[in-house]
Amino acid sequence: MTQDPKGFEPEEPEVPDAEAAAPEAASEGAGATDGPAPEGGAPADEGSQELQDVALTAQLDQARTALNERTQDLQRLQAEFQNYRRRVERDRIAVKEVAVANLLTELLPVLDDIGRARDHGELVGGFKQVAESLETVVAKMGLMQFGKEGESFDPTVHEALMHSYSPDVTETTCVQILQPGYRIGDRIIRPARVGVAEPQPGSQPAGKGQAEDRKEEAASEEEAAGSDES
Repeated sequence: MTQDPKGFEPEEPEVPDAEAAAPEAASEGAGATDGPAPEGGAPADEGSQELQDVALTAQLDQARTALNERTQDLQRLQAEFQNYRRRVERDRIAVKEVAVANLLTELLPVLDDIGRARDHGELVGGFKQVAESLETVVAKMGLMQFGKEGESFDPTVHEALMHSYSPDVTETTCVQILQPGYRIGDRIIRPARVGVAEPQPGSQPAGKGQAEDRKEEAASEEEAAGSDES
């Protein structure tokens, strides 16, 4: 049986530390990564950037086109709505005018009776107040009376019920108002019923004849004065 010599201890082999070896491996890997980049990498990046720019530009153009289309649609709808509002307002006014015209047409015989009573001096007392109140109401509703003696005959607003000839007129003239006419604005409710007179065939109005006589007298006086001077 052998015994180890006294004082001799076997040496243990040195094992490299893992924590110390890790930074060295990392530095070596970083050194390998930091090496020169392969040729052709930069042009590839520039090409991809250009493709992205083209794609973004195309998307922006599409968005602008869509925005313009929606804006035009909105403007068209707004114009159609405004036209619709104007049409509805115009129809409402027309319906109102027709309703008022129908009502006032039914009151025209009453207004004629009031006018005849006034002409005969029978519009007195309480009847006069009622008549004046009715005339005020219809005037507020827009009813206007027309037709006067001496005005020129207009077939669009006058209805001739009597016809005669007169040397005192130069054109067809209303010489008698049988029934006054009524209108609401430009709408004729009833034409004025009148008696008309036309110029006498072959005759001249007195005023025109007198003027021509004066011209003839003046011409005769000038001729006479010229004869005396000679």
